[in-house]
Amino acid sequence: MSDTSSVKHARNVVLVHGAYADGSSWSDVIPLLQRAGLTVTAVQNPLTSLADDVAATNRTLDRQDGPTVLVGHSWAGTIISEAGNHPTVTALVYVAARAPDAGEDYAALAAKFPTPPANAGLVHHDGYAQLSENAFLSDRGQPYDVRSSGQVRSGRTRIRSTGRTRAWRSR
Repeated sequence: MSDTSSVKHARNVVLVHGAYADGSSWSDVIPLLQRAGLTVTAVQNPLTSLADDVAATNRTLDRQDGPTVLVGHSWAGTIISEAGNHPTVTALVYVAARAPDAGEDYAALAAKFPTPPANAGLVHHDGYAQLSENAFLSDRGQPYDVRSSGQVRSGRTRIRSTGRTRAWRSR
């Protein structure tokens, strides 16, 4: 029987969005967690580089007042693998997310799996990418307000990033 006297029960959840999305992608999840009595924060990643996304996540983690579960979707699996060593983080949750090992390139890992259908709708410009409106709606599903989808689908192709640490090895 394991000793559970040292288990820290998290009262905070930090949600990290993936590429081609923003923090509003968690809008259906947040109220469910809040009703369960948890304090919930969605990170607004800049989606400019792994370092910038980790910095944004760490700023959010710095504001947590105790044990925190860090959740990442898609590209954010890489982000939480790096930011998950923050002292407030007690657990990591990967939601349809990749978790490359230290020194493993996200894009190289992604190449080992089938290409997501939405990638056919990527529109590239100046080193960044976004999903076309049709690809966005097809990938994200309904009901999204098409008038706001331009803001939500922004992303970038600069995901050729290699992390230095992997919190999933210790959390």
